[in-house]
Amino acid sequence: MWARELAVSAPGKVILHGEHAVVLGKVALAVALDLRTFLRLRPGAEGRLSVSLPGVDVRRSWDTPDLLALRGRIAGKGRGEERLPRGREGLSAPDFAGIAAGASAPESLATLAFLYMCLAISAKYGDVPSVDILVWSELPTGAGLGSSAAYAVCLAAALLMVCGAISCPLQEGESTARWTEEELTLINSWAFRGEQVIHGNPSGVDNAVGTWGGALRYQAGKITPLKRVPTLRILLTNTKVPRSTKVLVAGVKEKILKFPAIMNPVLDSIDAISQECQNVLEAMPANPSPEHYPVLEEFFDINQHHLNVLGVGHPSLDRLCQVTASHSLHSKLTGAGGGGCAITLLPPDTSPPAVEAAKQDLCACGFECWETKIGAPGVSLHSCSSLSAQVLHALARS
Repeated sequence: MWARELAVSAPGKVILHGEHAVVLGKVALAVALDLRTFLRLRPGAEGRLSVSLPGVDVRRSWDTPDLLALRGRIAGKGRGEERLPRGREGLSAPDFAGIAAGASAPESLATLAFLYMCLAISAKYGDVPSVDILVWSELPTGAGLGSSAAYAVCLAAALLMVCGAISCPLQEGESTARWTEEELTLINSWAFRGEQVIHGNPSGVDNAVGTWGGALRYQAGKITPLKRVPTLRILLTNTKVPRSTKVLVAGVKEKILKFPAIMNPVLDSIDAISQECQNVLEAMPANPSPEHYPVLEEFFDINQHHLNVLGVGHPSLDRLCQVTASHSLHSKLTGAGGGGCAITLLPPDTSPPAVEAAKQDLCACGFECWETKIGAPGVSLHSCSSLSAQVLHALARS
């Protein structure tokens, strides 16, 4: 019986450099965003498992004997976790927890991921736990910021912990703790399986960033954490312009096929920016001073131009870059482009009034803007009393 009330958090992510080029085998840098998803874990009534996901309007509870029966139906004649299907396979039957076959709404996928991870982890490591789980996020959904991966990482850590597969590293009197490297590897592997339920065929980058934090290098399926990454202040801006990643990726591919002699050097240059940026970040001190920023700002400017050449720019992103440039700040799109989100570097000598003025001008364009950091820590365990007033209020309200 789980007996403590604790919270788990995991960060979102942004792509610093390497969008689109990464699809063609080039280097991309993904960094943890200090907008986080929080999971509150409480002891539940004996024999009941409950989950609340207010962001997607899900409030469900199950009797644990019913979940054990459901686990048996999925696993068939086999025994244990190894007989449970991976990803969405077998999880979208019409009778699966009342979720229709082929359901793709966020609330259905979030519930499927929760149930799959709960059943699979408990089959391997212990009984279905009697706990109450509530998840609330600072991350907007559908913005390419890794919100589903942060959710999967929080779930993996919490469920593995209550089932006894990993330790509870938070000692009495401590505010925050992290798991060992071996335990983080296990959390990441289960979070990836949760991401498979939601996305089908994810790269694994988002859940890796949510697990380890900091920054990761990704190339041709290989994920490598950077040795040491400074925490950098940024503005994150959502243009709120919807876009289709699939259409944008196809457009880039078409352009490369049409003009290979022109476009391949652009991809090589984006690759070089990612690698040079990695070198700069690993050479920077933990608390960089203003003189460390000009090279990073130039990388932003050059890469933004490259992304426009690839055809993934948008008038909203051009406007955003113009607004921040008027405040002597440097921006680039992050993710698929065609609208979506952009990041703006904030050197340490940027005054609070200057940041506020830039935010007001961006919001006047109809954009949504957050002041946050990149290079944030990965999945962490917290005492609930150590959480910020804003997070505590959100969890209580939910």
